[in-house]
Amino acid sequence: MKLAAVLLALAPFAAFAQKPAPLLPPADPAIQKLVDEISAKNLEADIRKLVSFGTRHTLSDTQSPTRGIGAARNWVRDEFLKYSKAGGGRMTVEMDTFTVKPDGRRINRPVLMANVLATLPGTDPTDTRVILVSGHIDSRVTDVMNATADAPGANDDGSGTVLVMELARVLAGQKFPCTLKFVAVQGEEQGLYGSGHLAERAKKEGWNLIAMLNNDIVGNSHGFDPEISDATQVRVFSEGVPANETPEQAKVRRQLSSENDAPSRQLARFIQRAAQLYGRGHKATLEYRPDRFLRGGDHTPFNQQGFAAVRFTEMNEDFTHQHQDLRTEKGRAYGDLPEGVDYAYLRRNAGVNLATMVALAKAPAAPAKVEVLTANLTNRTELRWQAPAAGPRPSGYVVLVRETSAPQWQQRFPVAGLTADLPISKDNFIFGVASIDAAGHESVAVLPVVGR
Repeated sequence: MKLAAVLLALAPFAAFAQKPAPLLPPADPAIQKLVDEISAKNLEADIRKLVSFGTRHTLSDTQSPTRGIGAARNWVRDEFLKYSKAGGGRMTVEMDTFTVKPDGRRINRPVLMANVLATLPGTDPTDTRVILVSGHIDSRVTDVMNATADAPGANDDGSGTVLVMELARVLAGQKFPCTLKFVAVQGEEQGLYGSGHLAERAKKEGWNLIAMLNNDIVGNSHGFDPEISDATQVRVFSEGVPANETPEQAKVRRQLSSENDAPSRQLARFIQRAAQLYGRGHKATLEYRPDRFLRGGDHTPFNQQGFAAVRFTEMNEDFTHQHQDLRTEKGRAYGDLPEGVDYAYLRRNAGVNLATMVALAKAPAAPAKVEVLTANLTNRTELRWQAPAAGPRPSGYVVLVRETSAPQWQQRFPVAGLTADLPISKDNFIFGVASIDAAGHESVAVLPVVGR
């Protein structure tokens, strides 16, 4: 029996006598206003400035004021500082430096690397949540060890870097209960060094990192081999099984068949809904794998540290523009130049990122210790949970329901308290619980575990 028919038959039950709420929470005009402030003109100007440094290879010059990774890092830092000043000075900026020793692969000498990190602190001292958006500043050509040739990196990953910068510009003067972080990481092409360092730092310092949004290759709407153009959607990759899953957690996952409901997968579903609310028709298409086939990115170290992290990537990559020496062969131009970027498309992808960050920041923290109770032999489903430990207390909660074969939530029901007694069989449906505030801002859903 389909979910709609089941719920219709259940109308007499007191616990869920009311009609289901709309599948999407209400839109917030203030979020849409911020999304609409993103400028394609700014994105293009910033990419052209990044390209002007010649190469941003991780092993390139760090002393020149005009060429190499050092000059590019300094420019991004200075731009962050300008945004902070214009926004009232609350946003702090740092060069998060670290040294990488030769690795026998893509690092042939000791290298002092730096992630350029801007932090917009939260206004609620009880709200410890952190939301992070990233792109990688380094670039490369065909030979990954060629640190001197021009490597424009306009799309890979100039697009992700300037997306992060534009979000920092728009949000620097805003105030949210929790903390937002914006980072241009170094060393992605040489082995995810910058993101690995930052993920380890987040774990060591105990960040309550609820979402890491990695943007890598998000500016091109035209793919080659085959020729496909699509400026209407962006891919969001997320892991289904947590990378740091323990044997005990694996046992629970197998018991519940919850391989499609890891925290990163729930974050991806949240992103898709944010796009539906604020994307003005632009879609977030969920890819149910950690990254592109047999590949990885800067979200990977965060997954490995146990954080919810996803990757945004354009729908159809053009590999004539990625990791290529600048040249022309058989009439086709190779190389990652600014002319290969669709700036209107990049602006829309930036909008989905911004909407996700702000919608998460405005929502209460997710409920804690969500459980499904199994003491009674019944076809009903009893749920209980606790209020989140961080931030303000939610005004209520919603229970999300979907068939076991459905990839997305199909129904949502408001609940006032910390329990729900549903006349719906736990055998046939999957449930999630999210927190909401009085304005309808809704957290990421939490899948229940078995309560004893």
